Amino acid sequence: MPYLQLDVSGSYAPNVKRRLAKRMGEIYALTMQADVNRISVAIRELTPGGLWRCTPSEPYEAALLMCDIRKGRPPEQRAELAKALVDACIDTLGLRIEQINVEFTQHAGDEMYHPMRGGLSDDWRPDEVDENSSRAKA
Repeated sequence: MPYLQLDVSGSYAPNVKRRLAKRMGEIYALTMQADVNRISVAIRELTPGGLWRCTPSEPYEAALLMCDIRKGRPPEQRAELAKALVDACIDTLGLRIEQINVEFTQHAGDEMYHPMRGGLSDDWRPDEVDENSSRAKA
């Protein structure tokens, strides 16, 4: 955790997805005061026509970014993250702004287990800092 899951109606080359995952990880770590080593990114390519945004007239193909994060960050911080991640998806994948939404699911720290990072996570605190990397724990 955190786990960023982007569903898209299209196909992208592995190097494009890797570039987007790296950028999303960097954005998340900086904006959310998190250790980049805890961040996982999934880019799920649905078939064309696999995800739609409904409208009063005709639906159009869309994208959805789900962010599973530790609870505790203020709404302004989550909004800043969402905007930066949307911009990265637009820049890297060529999505249009009306195509993508961001949703957050917040969890207590002890709902996340990282075997290589010491087990269960602590709850997020604004003052937490990882002394080894000058970044907070995810």
